[in-house]
Amino acid sequence: MTEPDPSLIAEVESPRTEAPARGWSRPVGPPVTVILLRHGVTAHTTAKRFSGGLGGDNPGLSDDGRAQVRASAEWIASMATGVDAVVCSPVRRTRESAEIAASVLGLEVSEEPGFAEMEFGHWDGLTFAEVGERFAEEMAGWLGKLDVAPTGGESFVDVEDRVMAALDRLVAGHRGRTVLLVSHVTPIKTLVARALGAPLSSVFQMELAPASVSVLSYYDDGDDGLTRGSMRLYNALPPTRSGTSAATTQW
Repeated sequence: MTEPDPSLIAEVESPRTEAPARGWSRPVGPPVTVILLRHGVTAHTTAKRFSGGLGGDNPGLSDDGRAQVRASAEWIASMATGVDAVVCSPVRRTRESAEIAASVLGLEVSEEPGFAEMEFGHWDGLTFAEVGERFAEEMAGWLGKLDVAPTGGESFVDVEDRVMAALDRLVAGHRGRTVLLVSHVTPIKTLVARALGAPLSSVFQMELAPASVSVLSYYDDGDDGLTRGSMRLYNALPPTRSGTSAATTQW
């Protein structure tokens, strides 16, 4: 992975204190900056098993996963002054990741269940190949679909609904502040798609590494009462994992 553009790093280091003007609209208020951290690897991640929210096996971080998260948390601490809060999904791997990050940042952890991973129902804990063998017809109906859920699980549309409701609560409770949000692949991709104004189907075209860092900012858009998103960074890794030299990274 290539080193993040220094201009993007500057954005994260010194977030705007006012929203940029959009067309003829006036700028309004300071943004809520959300630093998105995906959890580190678990045994399920390494084995490429479906791993959902609280309804499944709920594995904890592996030793590698804990090391990944600590490296990312230390990177965040070195570049993002003034992180005000750490919020996480209540799933075990995100809670453990958030506790590691919070210990580095000197903060407490609060949970927001709306940012939990998609529930995979009776697929949870199985590999893609195992699901294909045991539930071939169900998988065929699910692949590439946004509104189809595995038995006992959720669809991408279901996840989008609760993630966006959770985002509304997060933004309302942290206006003008910077929040580290520790979550999962599907919620993070869903937030990025919405911030970019992209269709939900764009989640199928995104890659997101374990313990990677993305940054979104949210602005009040004036009289219409809407919150607009802006993406500043996506799927970035600390120099120790991305292959760049720490000495050449401007944080």
